[in-house]
Amino acid sequence: MSRNRRLILSSPSEVRDLLSDGSRYGEWVSGTQQVTVADPHWPEVGARLQVRFGLGPLTLDDVCVVRICEPRSRLELEAKADPFGAARIAMNLIPWGEHTLFVLDRHPLRGPGIRVHGLPVDHVVSIRNGMMLTKLARIAVREHRDSARSAPRGVRNG
Repeated sequence: MSRNRRLILSSPSEVRDLLSDGSRYGEWVSGTQQVTVADPHWPEVGARLQVRFGLGPLTLDDVCVVRICEPRSRLELEAKADPFGAARIAMNLIPWGEHTLFVLDRHPLRGPGIRVHGLPVDHVVSIRNGMMLTKLARIAVREHRDSARSAPRGVRNG
C-alpha cells in the first residue's frame, strides 16, 4: 500500500467540488490522456469514469468505479486496468483549520499488482501520487484565489 498526504490551502468544500467533477480528473491524475466517459451521477456509489492513460502512443483504458462515497469527507474508487488488475484508491478530506489535509491511499486488489507490490513498487506509486496531489493542490488553490478575487468586497467564499 502506498499513502500520500498533502495539506491543500483550500477548504474541504473546494477540494470536494474538484473531486465531484469526473470530467476534471484528467487535469490532476498523472498519466491521464483523456477522460473518455464520465458518468453524470459521479461520484455516487456505482458511478464510473472511463479513462485513457499512458505515455505517447502506449495507452491503456481504465475504468474507475465509486465504491464508497461520504460526500463531505471520503471517496473510494476501484480502478481497473486490465491486464494489470485492480486497485483500491481511497481519498480522505480532513478539515485542517480553513484548509484541507488530503490523504490518498492506494492498495492492489487483484491481478499482478498483488504479487509485485511492496517497497520498490509502492515507492514509485508514492512518487506518482505525490505529483498528482501537487497538481490537485495547485488547481484548488488557483480556483480558491480566483473565487476570492471575484467575490464582492467583504464577502469570503469557501
